[in-house]
Amino acid sequence: MELQVIMTVVCGALIAVGIAGIIIPVLPGSILVIVSLLVWALTVASTEGWVVFAIGTVLAGAGLASGLVLTGRALQQRQIPGRSVVVGVLAGIVGLFVIPVVGLFVGFALGLFASEWVRQRSVGPAVGSSIHALKATGLGILVELGLACAAATTWVIGAWVYFATA
Repeated sequence: MELQVIMTVVCGALIAVGIAGIIIPVLPGSILVIVSLLVWALTVASTEGWVVFAIGTVLAGAGLASGLVLTGRALQQRQIPGRSVVVGVLAGIVGLFVIPVVGLFVGFALGLFASEWVRQRSVGPAVGSSIHALKATGLGILVELGLACAAATTWVIGAWVYFATA
């Protein structure tokens, strides 16, 4: 029983890191939540563990997929190339080390704008497409975050049921 308690605490911490990783894209996000649920299910080796793993995986996987699809579709509608987003992500990573706390977000926005400005050769359209890309990215993050939190809630309920009936 002691191993299950320790692994429950460890998996809970990893799920929290996974949820933080959705907001801060440098960390692994939904995939870490799914892996943590699998480790917990293997550790407790019970019906509760496998039910939590199945439900949590569906929720976190749906969040990951829908976040990517929603963002991709919104960017495709405005004909914003993936290159601009990649430049934004790279600038965000640099910004993370240059400006503590908010550097990731500032770097992403500036990198995205710079790439769009070079592509469109005009400030006005570059600002418009950058704002659209930021909104699309934000929407994808919110959907993925919501479903990862639902998966974490499933784990909390499952852990409570497991330890209450053990």
